[in-house]
Amino acid sequence: MSHAKLFTPFRVGDLELANRIVIAPMCQYSAEDGCMNDWHMIHLGQLALSGAALLTIEATAVLPEGRISYADVGLYSDECEAAMRRVLEGIRRWSDMPIGIQLSHAGRKASTEVPWKGGGQIPPDHVNGWQTEAPSAIPQQDGDVPPTALDRDGLARVRSAFADAAGRAARLGLDAIQIHVAHGYLLHQFLSPSSNRREDAYGGSLENRMRFPLEVFDAVRAAFPAERPVTVRVSGTDWAADGWTIEETVEFAKVLKAHGCSAIHVSSGGLTPTQKIPVGPSYQVPLARSLKPVGMPVIAVGLITDFVQAESILVTGDADLIAVARAVLYDPRWPWHAAAHFGAAVKAPNQYLRSQPRQYPDLFKVRADD
Repeated sequence: MSHAKLFTPFRVGDLELANRIVIAPMCQYSAEDGCMNDWHMIHLGQLALSGAALLTIEATAVLPEGRISYADVGLYSDECEAAMRRVLEGIRRWSDMPIGIQLSHAGRKASTEVPWKGGGQIPPDHVNGWQTEAPSAIPQQDGDVPPTALDRDGLARVRSAFADAAGRAARLGLDAIQIHVAHGYLLHQFLSPSSNRREDAYGGSLENRMRFPLEVFDAVRAAFPAERPVTVRVSGTDWAADGWTIEETVEFAKVLKAHGCSAIHVSSGGLTPTQKIPVGPSYQVPLARSLKPVGMPVIAVGLITDFVQAESILVTGDADLIAVARAVLYDPRWPWHAAAHFGAAVKAPNQYLRSQPRQYPDLFKVRADD
């Protein structure tokens, strides 16, 4: 019997997870007018058979202008909801893996080309472009069209859009919501002093810079069933002078916990092109470790690709859950292979049971129902 912590159960709020592996949200830039299509059925469907404990749908815009690109998924209309329902129904026919969704607004990082075509900003007067919005009229980088600073009506519109998307997520039966407050997108832009130069109640002090992200959290929490968790993804640091820091992240996490946040997913960077990220295996784990004393579940992510590496992060107490992203795109059976390595078991569909290697006779001990 395996004693690997990676394959022990865990609870996030009332959500029971079979193990400690979660699949992080990964943008696919393949939607049409915000609507999912067959690509998402294929992409999410294969990951739902991976043996992980939770699958998270990519950054999903709460408003059309909140999309990173014209090809982003949205959940801001009946058409978006219907398209997502079709994909979810197809997946749930064959997998009982819990599915969450990341709700997002890109702010000044919106209106861009898809990554494989360069990813640069598309100006508002060009096809597939629009005017971006942000806390302050500061562009993401030199040469970009500056965003419009959100006024009080704009703040109310965005806040309501997050709540409306959370209500749609509830109707779709999604098991959890993650609010995107990382990677330089709108809510992160409010937190960081380098992108938030407001002089009203939403800028200046840490308390003021946290105000709008907390209002959004409260709106989402109120719109989503109380028994289903709402979590937050943060950038632990901007990796830049005069930016958001890990010390501020800890204070933000404390307040989030008081507001009912069920877990915090710790990434980093994304706010400024001047960032200097010390990229390497587990490079973001120290940020996750800093949040453990806050006392809510912590999810680590970032170049965690090796099974022993993932296990050691849990055993040393640096995090409670491990999020995989690019590693599981490269190897969609990463949890299977991790289970085989540690002598643990994962759930596999009946159609795949005969693939169990002879040297791992107990790998598929836990089996899907007919």
